[in-house]
Amino acid sequence: MSNIPTRKAICILSGGMDSTLASYIAKNDGYEIIAVHFNYGQRTEKRELQAFRNICEDLKISEKYEIDIPFFTQIGASALTDASIDIPVDGVEEGVPVTYVPFRNGIFLSITAAISEKEKAEAMYIGVVQEDSSGYPDCTDEFISDITKAINQGTKESTNIEIKTPLVHLTKSQIVTKALELNVPLKHTWSCYKEEDEACGVCDSCRLRLNGFKLANTTDPIPYKA
Repeated sequence: MSNIPTRKAICILSGGMDSTLASYIAKNDGYEIIAVHFNYGQRTEKRELQAFRNICEDLKISEKYEIDIPFFTQIGASALTDASIDIPVDGVEEGVPVTYVPFRNGIFLSITAAISEKEKAEAMYIGVVQEDSSGYPDCTDEFISDITKAINQGTKESTNIEIKTPLVHLTKSQIVTKALELNVPLKHTWSCYKEEDEACGVCDSCRLRLNGFKLANTTDPIPYKA
């Protein structure tokens, strides 16, 4: 038997295309993956959880955390967590859209850091995309760099966590192409902000996803409303 210690990585896995590809990259990087999923009162919570579980099965991930953080609905201020705010369907918004959930990635990364410290993981993977995202401020290199410093400053001296963002400078079409190269089961992923049975095709997330498939000259395998 090998005496080489297992390298662990915690993957924040929403069930979307980006986080799924990031998790496959982590596996290819040689890590044992522990997956973390957050149920935070988002409109498509049940569908995203189903996607998460399917992808964990695809990746043969045995250790996973399903974390409930319902306070996001208490805070509101986002169309994803406040039913009184409509999801935009008229095209990708300029600037920070109403689908931005205040400091969501900061909170996700903080909770994941606690899990990483417990599990003695050396890396955390998150599928943030800076260049082709919807303008979220918590998806930038600068933010990830700063929160990495804060996490390592606020944990034990023996804890040294690297946050890996393998998709941060990719476009959606490059993400689709890379996912196909790695045989990522895109049929199990879910990106729609609005619907759980068939993707709406018109929210920001659906538009970005569909355009990525179009530019990659391939067809999205998930169902869309006619």
